[in-house]
Amino acid sequence: MSDLPENREIELAIRKLKNEILRMASLTRQNLQKAVQALLERDIDLARQVIADDSEVDELEITVDRIGMEILTNYHPNPTDLRKVIATMKISTCLERVSDHAVNIAKRARKIFKGPSIADVTVIETLYNMADNLLRDSMISFADGNAAIGEGLKARDKELDTLHKKIIADFSARLEASNGQAESLLHIIFIIRSIERVGDLAVNIGEDAVFMCSAMDIRHSRNGNQHSIVDFQGRAVG
Repeated sequence: MSDLPENREIELAIRKLKNEILRMASLTRQNLQKAVQALLERDIDLARQVIADDSEVDELEITVDRIGMEILTNYHPNPTDLRKVIATMKISTCLERVSDHAVNIAKRARKIFKGPSIADVTVIETLYNMADNLLRDSMISFADGNAAIGEGLKARDKELDTLHKKIIADFSARLEASNGQAESLLHIIFIIRSIERVGDLAVNIGEDAVFMCSAMDIRHSRNGNQHSIVDFQGRAVG
């Protein structure tokens, strides 16, 4: 048993949990960046690296869940600490899914490389930059405990959705007159959808950060309506 007081032990455990999720976020963003770079530069070695590096993200998800469960099992976290643990574990799931989308992009890029270059594929870079900015800011919201940033992500994601629909429409129209590039164009369309999903997952992370900071559930909120989290006695959790 540790000689540290319990409140000090849980403080150190939560700090370790936070460090692991921030490391996971950094690796996830790197994987996504490399996947898009591999596609745009037709770099098959970089695509292979993304696929290989996903295993480290998977291991970090397991680590985050293990530390989180240890905190819940070994201590009696107060409401604030409990929200930190729950939010962090939920965020790890979102990050793992983002990394999966990076792998999907890399795998489809490898298939695209077997054919000729696709004209105007660089328009994907703008969509990626928007999604990556959302992902970055969602983690800033979590790391800094800034609920305002998290709350603002949903509106920004709508801009990404608008661009996503336009690019999908453009490539779908080209698919009808593909001139032998139908398979590659389909891969591009699925890549575009993966990038759009990254934006959605960033919004989810922002929602978890808001929950952590303020005990407010802004999922599915409309017209500014939010729901406070209550305990089993019906008292608002602070």
